[in-house]
Amino acid sequence: MNLQQLRYIVAIDRFRSFAKAAEACDVSQPTLSAMLIKLEEEIDVRIFDRTNKSVIPTSAGEKIILQAQRVLMEAGRIHEIIDEAKGKVGGPFPLSFGPTIAPYLLPQFIRFYRERYPSVDLTIRELKAGFMLDALLRGEIDAGIAISDNKREGVLEIPLYTENFYLYLSKGVSEASDQIPSFRPEELVHENMWIMKEAQCLRDSAFSFCKERSIGHHIYEAGSIETLIRIVDENGGYTIIPEMHLPFLSESQRTHVRRIEGDYLSQRRISLYIKEDYVRQAMLNSLTTTLRKFIPQRMFSERIIKYGIKL
Repeated sequence: MNLQQLRYIVAIDRFRSFAKAAEACDVSQPTLSAMLIKLEEEIDVRIFDRTNKSVIPTSAGEKIILQAQRVLMEAGRIHEIIDEAKGKVGGPFPLSFGPTIAPYLLPQFIRFYRERYPSVDLTIRELKAGFMLDALLRGEIDAGIAISDNKREGVLEIPLYTENFYLYLSKGVSEASDQIPSFRPEELVHENMWIMKEAQCLRDSAFSFCKERSIGHHIYEAGSIETLIRIVDENGGYTIIPEMHLPFLSESQRTHVRRIEGDYLSQRRISLYIKEDYVRQAMLNSLTTTLRKFIPQRMFSERIIKYGIKL
C-alpha cells in the first residue's frame, strides 16, 4: 500500500468514474484499475462494487476511503510545513469562493494573484457555504471565502472585511424620492421588497428583512443580485445590494441607489475559512495581500490590516 494508491481510491470515490478519476490523477485508466486491483488483493478487501454503469464503495470501502483521505491530508501537511519553514509561496492552492461573492472578487483577484505569485498553482471552485465546509474537511480545498458565521467543528473562521448594503429603488420610487438621500427601515413597505435568500437573508443584517419574509409576496429566493435589479426595474419596489455591486451599475441605475440609515446592522460580513490545523500562513497572506489591492481598505478588519493572518 502506498500514497499513490490511496490517491487513486479517493479520486474514484469522488468521481464515481474510472475514466474521470484517471484523468484527474493524470494516469491511464488501465493503470488506475490495475493499481486498485493490486491494493484490493493486498488487503484482501473489495473497496468498490463496480459494474458497467456504476462504481460504488462497499461498506468496508467507505471506511477505507475515509481513512485514506485523512492519511493524504496528514502527508500533505509535511510538505506544507517544509514550504512554510522556507517562506515559500508556491505549489497547489485550491480555493473556494461563495457564489454571491465571486462576481465581485474573482476577476481582479485572479489577475493580481497570477501576476504576483506565478509559482502558485491556483484553482478555484464556486461553492455554497455548506459544500465549502465539507470540501475543507475532506481536504479538497485549502481555504474558502464566504459570508460570515458558518460554524463547523474543525473549521476556523477568520473575519476579512465588511461591506454595507444599499437600497436599490425602481425608477418610479427613485423619482418620487429624488431629494431623499437615505432611508430608515420604518420608512419602507415590506410588501414592495425583493429579496434573494442566499445573499441577503443574513443573521443580524439587512434590517430584519428575513424576519419580515412572511409579509407580502414579492420575495425572490434564487438567482443573482443582477437578476434582482432587473426584477425591480421591471416590476417596481426595491431590493438591497452589497456595496461591491455599485461599480456594476450603469450611470442611470446609480441614481436609484440610496443609503440605509438607523441603529441596526445593514451589512454583510465576509470571512476566510480554513481547517483548524492548517499551517500555510504565508499562502493565506498571499490571498489577503491580493484582496487588499482592490477592495477598499476601510472594509477590512483592523486585525487583517495590522497583522495579516497569524496561525
